[in-house]
Amino acid sequence: MKKTILTIIIATATLTAGARQYDITEFGAVSDTTQLSTAALQKAIDACHDGGGGTVLVPAGNYKTGSIVLRSNVTLNLENGATLYGSTDIADYTPMVTDYLSLRTHVPTVQLIYADNATNVAITGQGTIDGRGKAFPKLSWNDEGITRPHLLRMIRCSDVTITGVTLKNSGCWMQHYLACDRVKIHGITVINRNNYNNDALDLDGCHDVTVSDIIADSDDDGITLKSTSPRLCENITISNCVVSSHCNAIKLGTETNGGFRNIIVRGIVVKPSADQSSRYFGLPTGHSAISLEIVDGGSMSNVDIDDITVTGTESPIFIRLANRARPYAENIPVEGIGSISGIRLHDILVDGAGATGCSITGVEGHPVTDVQIYDVTIRHAGGQGVTAAPADEKIAEYPEATMWGILPAKGFWLNHTKDVTLRDINVITDAPDARPLVVATDSPGLIR
Repeated sequence: MKKTILTIIIATATLTAGARQYDITEFGAVSDTTQLSTAALQKAIDACHDGGGGTVLVPAGNYKTGSIVLRSNVTLNLENGATLYGSTDIADYTPMVTDYLSLRTHVPTVQLIYADNATNVAITGQGTIDGRGKAFPKLSWNDEGITRPHLLRMIRCSDVTITGVTLKNSGCWMQHYLACDRVKIHGITVINRNNYNNDALDLDGCHDVTVSDIIADSDDDGITLKSTSPRLCENITISNCVVSSHCNAIKLGTETNGGFRNIIVRGIVVKPSADQSSRYFGLPTGHSAISLEIVDGGSMSNVDIDDITVTGTESPIFIRLANRARPYAENIPVEGIGSISGIRLHDILVDGAGATGCSITGVEGHPVTDVQIYDVTIRHAGGQGVTAAPADEKIAEYPEATMWGILPAKGFWLNHTKDVTLRDINVITDAPDARPLVVATDSPGLIR
């Protein structure tokens, strides 16, 4: 008898410990998009955290919310059929301030879901988070995150997991992970095509990250690595994704104050969006499939990109070392031009590109070094005559694959490079093209 009672007590304790689930409807959330459920969501998150952690459950239904803050040891789980809708009233968003200094943390920012200095946080499930970002007009060139909410922003967080969910319609960047460690993003769908600055994913100065099996369709850049502080993006793998972008599908840049190290990208399909009904930035099929940039100091090294299949995009490959020198804080100027070395791009197949061509360019006295590009086939429109190299190198301008217009080579234009290898590069043009396959200036050590 005693043994039976003890077994029941143990079983009950185990069930209770494993059932730390906090249903938002039990805290007052209602499936009604005319009513705010912000307070109920936050109460459930706080109770979960204060109770030692667990899962905050969003059951099937439609819930409207303003800003909520995730806390350590909390998983926000959205059931199949559950949708969190962002409020369309900016007054329902809480301006947040962090003491982490970076380019975009000098002023308060607004976001739908926010976390700072949290550990072991997750967003999971088969539900949807829709920011309804079209409601927030662009008021100035640099207003992203101030009057137009991010959908998701995490700063200095560790052990972050985002899996399964669909993220839609942010006011600006969809998801910004700044100075985070040990991040896993897997199996999510991102649709971000309703406003300016609609990136799909921004990893900014993050360490030890895996991104896999995501489908992303964005008006602005797709999967983007940034460095808006001295902290490098490093030890990152990106694999098995389908990316559509009007701008750059895979991009390291534009902000590069710290730089990038140990980056692997493989198994990516790049294609135009099936929805061409509106466009805020870029080109219908995108500026580039791969853009690698250092323009604000910083260094880029040990980058391996392979097994990339591309349909469309104007200029498939763009590698750019320049000197925009934008500081991440006014009193901390960029000192010196950065560097790019140790780059491998291989096994790349491109169909239906524009006629622009690809480029690898540095700055006089600061070449891009040790780049190997091989086993690449590009089919593009062609139809160009002999084209002179650009007279203006635009060293201080915003880097973009189409910044010079039609390039002097139908394949690759190299300028200020050293020890670049181009092997098994095949360029097919739909119309005859008088440009040579490769044009190289100030590029010692070129191997073809």
